[in-house]
Amino acid sequence: MELSEIASISGKGGLFRVLKPGKSGVLLESLDATKTRMVANATQRLSLLSEISIYTTTKEGTVPLEDVLKKINHEYKNDLGVDADSDGSELKAFLKSVLPDFDESRVYISDIKKLVKWYGILIQQAPEVFTEQKKS
Repeated sequence: MELSEIASISGKGGLFRVLKPGKSGVLLESLDATKTRMVANATQRLSLLSEISIYTTTKEGTVPLEDVLKKINHEYKNDLGVDADSDGSELKAFLKSVLPDFDESRVYISDIKKLVKWYGILIQQAPEVFTEQKKS
C-alpha cells in the first residue's frame, strides 16, 4: 500500500484505504481492525495522504507528509515518546526534532496530534509505506 491509496476524511477520525471510485463517491475501508467500509461523497472533504504537506519556513514553504513520516520512522521507529494526548509543548518539541523548520504559526497543535495519530495507524496497519520504493 502507498500513501496515494490512503485518505483522511475531514470530521472523521482515523485513516481509510481507497478501494475504488463509484457512481456516488469513493469506496473506502477503515485502516483499523473493524475494516468498516463506507462511501465518501462529494460533500465530504477527502484528502489523500500523498497530497498533504506540512508548512515550513524554508524557501519551498512546505514538506510532503510522506517525507516527514519516513523521517519519523527512521528516527523513532515504534516509540515516538509522545502520543496524541501529550502536552502541546511536547508535541511541538517532537515535530521540531523531526522537522526543525516547521512553521509554528501555521502548523497547529491539532495538526501535530493528527500526525502522531496517523503515524500510529500507519505503523500498525500499513508499515510498507515507510519502505523506500525502488524505481525500476
